[in-house]
Formats: sequence, C-alpha cells, structure tokens
Amino acid sequence: MLCKDVKRVVYFFLDGSLGDSKKQSLEIHLSNCPDCEIRIAVHRKLRSFFRKRVSPVAAPQTLRIRLSQSLRAVPAGE
Repeated sequence: MLCKDVKRVVYFFLDGSLGDSKKQSLEIHLSNCPDCEIRIAVHRKLRSFFRKRVSPVAAPQTLRIRLSQSLRAVPAGE
C-alpha cells in the first residue's frame, strides 16, 4: 500500500470496515511510514473530538424514503 492509498481508505480503516487483506496491507505500511501513522492518529483524534461534541441527528423520514427508493433503483452489482 502507498501513502495515496492510505488517504483513500483511512475512514474505512477507522470504521472497521476495511477488508482483512487491505487492513493488513495498511498496517504493514503504517509500521514503515511515520507520516501515515501520524495521519491515522490525527484522524482518530478528530473523530473522537467530534463524537464527544456533536449529537447525532436522525434523518427526516422523507429523506430516508427517498434514499431507500434510490437504492432499490440501482441495478445489483453497481
């Protein structure tokens, strides 16, 4: 994995939704790249900061319905 790849997957990594092979590749990269290690640490702190200070807001029902309809309209595999 390259530094540019870390920038693309940082949020997936922090959410725990990065696939096992990409996660392993990222962890190997982090062990050899202090800049990316710092980048991950900064994003972790930012997420923690906002989670402590911002209350979650539920999406309006109309928005949830529109999103649901739009997702059903997308062909499988896209």
